[in-house]
Amino acid sequence: MLNIYNVNQSNQSKLPTNTGALATLVMVFFFWGFIAASQSIFIPFCKHNFALTQFESQLIGSAFYGAYFIGSLVLYLISSLLKYDILNRIGFKKGIIYGIWISVAGALLIIPFANAHSFPGLLAAYFVIALQQTAAQPFAIILGDPSTGSHRLNLAGGVNSLGTTLGPIIFSVFLFGQVGGDASKATVTNINNLFLIVACVFAAVALFFTFSGLPAGKDDDRFEGSRKASLSLILMTALIGVVIVLGQLTAIQKLPLLIATLVVTVAILFTSNGMAKNNATGWGAMRYPQLIYGMLGIFVYVGVEVTIDNNFGALLREPGYLTAGGLDESKISKYVSLYWASLMIGRWTGAIGVFNLSETGKRIATIVVPFVAFAVALFVNHLYSGDVSDLYGYAAFVAIAIAAFFFGQQKPVKTLLTVALLAGAFILTGVLTKGIISVYCIMAAGLCNSIMWPCIFSLGVAGLGKFTSQGSSFLIMMILGGAVIPPFQGAIGDKLGEASGMHMSYVLAVGCYVVLAWLALRMKNVLKAQGLNFDEQIGGGH
Repeated sequence: MLNIYNVNQSNQSKLPTNTGALATLVMVFFFWGFIAASQSIFIPFCKHNFALTQFESQLIGSAFYGAYFIGSLVLYLISSLLKYDILNRIGFKKGIIYGIWISVAGALLIIPFANAHSFPGLLAAYFVIALQQTAAQPFAIILGDPSTGSHRLNLAGGVNSLGTTLGPIIFSVFLFGQVGGDASKATVTNINNLFLIVACVFAAVALFFTFSGLPAGKDDDRFEGSRKASLSLILMTALIGVVIVLGQLTAIQKLPLLIATLVVTVAILFTSNGMAKNNATGWGAMRYPQLIYGMLGIFVYVGVEVTIDNNFGALLREPGYLTAGGLDESKISKYVSLYWASLMIGRWTGAIGVFNLSETGKRIATIVVPFVAFAVALFVNHLYSGDVSDLYGYAAFVAIAIAAFFFGQQKPVKTLLTVALLAGAFILTGVLTKGIISVYCIMAAGLCNSIMWPCIFSLGVAGLGKFTSQGSSFLIMMILGGAVIPPFQGAIGDKLGEASGMHMSYVLAVGCYVVLAWLALRMKNVLKAQGLNFDEQIGGGH
């Protein structure tokens, strides 16, 4: 794995960015975002057609994001046994190509399982689709100077967010015939056609990538394996597996089992770090408390980002929330799209650093770019949905986010603390209100989420030295949060009932943001104790 974040950069001449290769790579990010965000339309559809509870419907997201964890863990464990990094050996280009072909297989698997009306089969297919993205982020890093790697990731993330903005709209068109169309038009044939097109698009991208002349993307960094850390992750996976099996084979309520999953995750991580403090041998990156806090941060951040979206459709359908009778599945796409566009707004802003602008130019761009991204989101929704006048007022929330970006000063601790508290305030306001203001507040959390990843990541790997790449791998595994927290919210919504259960279940998101704010302070303190005043040594960026 690569050293993605360097705290101290020398004054050596910077390597030029391979712009052609980067342009090709971000195209892949676009289609991955398209698939990821489309779950928010597919989940309500499956809930209706398979007569699922809200908890059961969230298993689609669990399958998708659980694949990140399982795929990353398996790659790490195999690399540990072989004593070399598999992706480094074959090259990140081939790793991406193989991953895309796996996605083609997953998309094609959707078709027979949809015809067989098999929800477990659809979960398995979504799991396969997601087993693809391990190589993409480090590949973006090596396509230029390491000091600007985070900016390239933000650019790729911005294009990924464009895919997440368009995904719900296009999925809605294919499933319901048109945006705002009759949900009864959604048929198995619609699903078959949609995923056949998805498979063909991914296949075309894989072929283009194969013959594009991109660099192999190999790296000679030494692989650092850690036996005790590996055993700790295996134990955590096994215990979570036991919890899942208990949930399937017994009549135990889902909420206690989900709480047990969270407790297992937290307990294993902190116990591992505690044991490593007594004897660091064999623990590798897990000896560093900032990594443990960072792993929890990624777990919670991804979990809350995904749960807001995956349960948003059910919230909009709830009678009395936005409309008296609740929205039909086919009419929720513009709101879901704007939630994901909110992440695009922040990530486009973060990508400003890729371009060689003066300080004044960067400040102006930080004000202008978010509103340009917002205008793009409105225009796209207008093309598909028609009237979007009810979304104009969201511009006020974009302005608040811009103020938060400036206040954070590109310092990771200050930025993370600011946006976590702001997002918590937005969601709490959304819980306490109804109508379009509440919808705005729920969507506005996406503006805050957009800049959390680089802050948490850079803080989590700070000071890890030769274990930086290993720590990066562990952080990426914690995308597992996207598989755990959404079903947790779904179970809360089921428990509270149909009247306002989904609305009140968003209190869980408030709690997640409080945890993220606390983690920002904890990481600051442990880094300061190691002589790293991180807000002065590196900027987390947007």
